[in-house]
Amino acid sequence: MDKLIVIAGCGSYPRLLIEGAKRAGVRQMDCVAIKGSTDRATWKAADGVHWITLGGIAEGIRWCGANGYEGAFLAGQVNPLSLFRGRFDEEVKRWLAELPVKSAHTIFGKLAEKFADAGVPVLPASCFMDRHIPGAGCLTKRDLTDAERQDVVHAIGVADDVGAHDVGQTVVVKSGMVLAVEAFEGTNAAIRRGGKLGGKGFVVFKAARRGHDMRFDIPVVGLKTLKTIRRAGGTALAFQAGRLVMLDRDAVVRYADDHGMAIVGVESGLPPAPLRP
Repeated sequence: MDKLIVIAGCGSYPRLLIEGAKRAGVRQMDCVAIKGSTDRATWKAADGVHWITLGGIAEGIRWCGANGYEGAFLAGQVNPLSLFRGRFDEEVKRWLAELPVKSAHTIFGKLAEKFADAGVPVLPASCFMDRHIPGAGCLTKRDLTDAERQDVVHAIGVADDVGAHDVGQTVVVKSGMVLAVEAFEGTNAAIRRGGKLGGKGFVVFKAARRGHDMRFDIPVVGLKTLKTIRRAGGTALAFQAGRLVMLDRDAVVRYADDHGMAIVGVESGLPPAPLRP
């Protein structure tokens, strides 16, 4: 593929995707930047940029279709509250009104449908992220303790059970008790909620549900995640190997080592995220 575009939320994820695509030989990597969200480093890394407001996503989709892109990526964080507080145009409001259930999968699935209608397929956001999707095993100097491992096993079962309802990407467990399951508030808010309930000594597990659509909403952790876990009293982070994006991996592992935390990738038996379109 020679001409691709990233619809970029905030954070470093969209920039890393652009850089990975260029390393892989994609000739032109452009960016649809969202005013007030997209980082300057992201649109600077792109070959071209088109600006939109979050409420004007319909115009952005039409622009992509009119400019001959072979595929698009949805990458980077968008504040969930903006989906309720944003000043959307009437077209986008109609799209949202068509959804009887609103979750990351249904909302972004609707956007993917509209991109396809415009002739621009949405591609897995894991593509070209080879350097940022860790596999199985312990990444830190310290491995899980026996007690932590038991809590991770429990969290895996919980995530598997509730994932069918588009919740549970993050599960917080301490001594066999489920302290928090992520809903629409996001990873860090779920971690803080779990820590407030259980205090020190909990573990965090990140998971993509069975059948997860890797075109969007792939589990992501970064340095901010680790700092949130530590400040809330957590001691370990586990995740599905090959199914999570880890931003700033070296800094994440270094921080965990400096504070005696464990980070472990766990084999899930589920398909890994695709690394190429």
